[in-house]
Amino acid sequence: MLTPPAAILEALRACSRLLLVTHARPDGDALGSMLGLRLALLAMHKRVDVFLRDSLPHPYGFLPGAGEIQTAACAPADYESVVILECSSLARSHLAGLERLPSINIDHHASGRSFATLNWIEPTACATAEMVYWLIRALPVALSPEIATCLYAGVLADTGGFIYSNTSARTLSLGAELARLGADPHGIAATMFMSYRQTKMRVLACALSHLRIEPPLAWMWVTAEEMQRLGASWEDAEGLVNYALGMEGIAVAAFFRPAGPGRQRASLRSKGLLDVAAIAESFGGGGHAQASGFSHAGELDAVREVVLGRLRREIAAQAGGRGAAAVSP
Repeated sequence: MLTPPAAILEALRACSRLLLVTHARPDGDALGSMLGLRLALLAMHKRVDVFLRDSLPHPYGFLPGAGEIQTAACAPADYESVVILECSSLARSHLAGLERLPSINIDHHASGRSFATLNWIEPTACATAEMVYWLIRALPVALSPEIATCLYAGVLADTGGFIYSNTSARTLSLGAELARLGADPHGIAATMFMSYRQTKMRVLACALSHLRIEPPLAWMWVTAEEMQRLGASWEDAEGLVNYALGMEGIAVAAFFRPAGPGRQRASLRSKGLLDVAAIAESFGGGGHAQASGFSHAGELDAVREVVLGRLRREIAAQAGGRGAAAVSP
């Protein structure tokens, strides 16, 4: 059980007009948390709007309330408070204007920062959706099947389908409770994990053609020219790093893709050998100890070599400090 701060509960009860936002390039936890909380606040007769900087990624259009998400570069100011979910800073939303509003920050990342007026950072939570579940439980509102669907999707996304190291007995109990409340485990999993667009598969094929293996490290990449040729978007590259990590003998993986003119996105994964969140933070990013990322200025080749150099040094340090067996997954 998680205990939400009393000040946040009081603020949510007191406000009648709320804005909900999350980070740019939102994932399943960001969207499920945001939409689940929106439904709960609407049930409390609040005025609630949700804004994203980016368009809704495939395949999350099935989430209840997804059609109500608005996209903009600047958030409106006529709200009593803004709730920022799963963000390490206001800037991560890529939405201008948020600094004008009293803010509530809800985040489960160990790299989370207390940047808001009110903050709840809980690294023991498997997902921000778990925090929202306990938040709703403490509010005068029932957990509907629609809310359960949103939160189940968030938990499923951030646990990788209940296989990542953040999966615990508490996580599985939460999944069971959300299913009891009306979430459809098979339907949600099938939509999220078995309905990829063809462009994602083509980007994967391209990335695998660039796969490099240097046990216990593996990496791959796609170039801006390849992304353009394939007609792919940023979301088609999401999660592809896991294919490199999933190989026998690999404990650390990296994936590189373009993130705009003169910038590259690096996604890092670990089976526990390295704390890749700490590495990502040193480059201005963040995330989980075993799953993190960041963007960095520079051309692909240069950024890739800088990051790989850092990963090699960290792996060597682990091997030197704990013995050669430490590099085996």
